[in-house]
Amino acid sequence: MESMLHGFFVTAGLIIAIGAQNAFVLKQGLLKQHILPVILTCFICDIILISIGVLGLGSLISQSPTATVALAVVGALFLFIYGANAFRSAYQGNSVVQLEQRNAQTQSVLKAIFTTLMITLLNPHVYLDTVVIIGGIAGTLTLEQKGFFLLGALSVSGLWFFSLGYSARLFIPLFQRPVTWRILDIVIGFVMWGIAISLMQYALAML
Repeated sequence: MESMLHGFFVTAGLIIAIGAQNAFVLKQGLLKQHILPVILTCFICDIILISIGVLGLGSLISQSPTATVALAVVGALFLFIYGANAFRSAYQGNSVVQLEQRNAQTQSVLKAIFTTLMITLLNPHVYLDTVVIIGGIAGTLTLEQKGFFLLGALSVSGLWFFSLGYSARLFIPLFQRPVTWRILDIVIGFVMWGIAISLMQYALAML
């Protein structure tokens, strides 16, 4: 139980923060667009990455600086584009209802899953949190303790993404106001660009 709680709180401290992935899940929840597939995609990615870290395979990812730099650059470019789209949406000032109508026509479930994978897997910080940090902490535990640690870590991941995705709809009346949606899009844009800048700085430091 102690190892399980340890994994729960360590993971909670890392994933419950404003980031590209959480911002995207929140937005999908507000739009009520493919929420379950998006949540499951995030959760499955966490299951795979955290399991890799806890089972002691995290060092394999850090052995290729070239691959890490390439991942950081591609991720930064993607987040710059996604952030620009968020700023454009804020400028247009569409309400949630208008955005629901637009997305119902243009966004498929495969597109939503693909975007989720891009935001998740092209961000080196995801690997730093799940594989390196969580894996490093779990490295001090016995095999039996690692099992409970992993269970606690995955429990908080599932609880967080399902809560974030499905509780967002409680705020839909607030986001019917265009100004509120504009504020959210601006915040998302700055978050995406902030992470993109940090990734470029990381890539330059690795060269």
